[in-house]
Amino acid sequence: MPTLTAVRENPALLKLDLYCKGARLDPSCVDGSGAGRGLMRTRAGLGSGLELVLPGGLWTNVPVLEAFAQRSPYLVRSDGEAFWLERDNERVTDVQLSPRPTWYDAKTTSGKPMTRVGTLQGTYLGVYPAKVCDYWVPTEKTNCHFCSVGLNLGVDDASEKSVDEVLEVVQAAREGSGITYVDFNTGHYEGDTYLDILEPYLRRIKGETGLLIGVQTPPHHDLSRYDRLRKMGVNRVSFCFEIFDRDQFREVCPGKDGEYGLDRYLNAIRYCARLGDQGPRSEPWVTNGEIIAGLEPPESSIAAINWITSVGAIPTVCVFRPLQGTDYEDREPPDTDAMVPVFQRLYEACMEAGLPIGCAPNIHVSLVMLPEECASLSTRSYRWHWIRLGIMKRVFAAQFDRRLRAHASPTQSHPG
Repeated sequence: MPTLTAVRENPALLKLDLYCKGARLDPSCVDGSGAGRGLMRTRAGLGSGLELVLPGGLWTNVPVLEAFAQRSPYLVRSDGEAFWLERDNERVTDVQLSPRPTWYDAKTTSGKPMTRVGTLQGTYLGVYPAKVCDYWVPTEKTNCHFCSVGLNLGVDDASEKSVDEVLEVVQAAREGSGITYVDFNTGHYEGDTYLDILEPYLRRIKGETGLLIGVQTPPHHDLSRYDRLRKMGVNRVSFCFEIFDRDQFREVCPGKDGEYGLDRYLNAIRYCARLGDQGPRSEPWVTNGEIIAGLEPPESSIAAINWITSVGAIPTVCVFRPLQGTDYEDREPPDTDAMVPVFQRLYEACMEAGLPIGCAPNIHVSLVMLPEECASLSTRSYRWHWIRLGIMKRVFAAQFDRRLRAHASPTQSHPG
């Protein structure tokens, strides 16, 4: 267990420790005086907690509802104005609630609450446009055992959203929250229809806002569809294969194993990582391979990170969270000390491969540790690559700001 001094001095270690241990909420935080964004289960299937901003500008989604969080040494307290974290009755640090935007309380023109169309996850907008993943269909029920997607449909999220509704929410989030990125997520649908479903949204949002957009779906059997996404101006594709160990992949993700198999995920990641030199040069392109640390040995997660970076993709590493109502709700979260080498390797592997991490403006992610956030877990400096990344970040920010201003309507003003 990290020492109190260590988590006080290292916000990245604190963020990781909170993922693994969660936090209890003091009554001062649940009396309605400052709920921030509230507690909503995300369609990503791994989030359900309290969104906080830690020192160093690290955004996080802290587990607070699950059984393991009720045993946490961490406690979130408030005096009605400020919020802070305590551990074992000692103050750790001040924190901030993630701000609740005014559009969270608005409705679309069609009368649908905007938060049932899209929600902020950190500082980006997450949208799940279509029906629940087919793995949750009762006749099959081959869902990934850690996943909660099928539990929140109709509660925190609408089952269907029109392109007009999504565009309306994106514009509200851009104007009210200064978002720069919209992430579109689907589950598995019979017949590989997920990209067919998403493309009308992608074209409209890209064409009318100029924002960065990303896609997270299962791997399409026709890999040329990703060439089409690249030419369309999509900026990110992500593939969640979750588990690198083949036997555990089969056990944890029976639907994915039966329908696709691990190799199809890996082949899609390898293929898409090579598309960076194609498509519009003004549009950056990133491929992510997503895994969940804590459901397989740390050595296997590290092997996954090494493989992903070796093909030119960037790993996204979630920490396993035993969510209420899921098949794995009674499992224990991973130990923080066991996770530190995984996230240390995440940072070092990205830097060794010269990958463009942390370059997009105003993207803070609450559900995962970003590679650049893990720098303080490593003793290595990578000075020259940081200089290169700094130049890339400044150049892209200037280009992106000009593009957003060009897409702004006369009544809009870019928050930056």
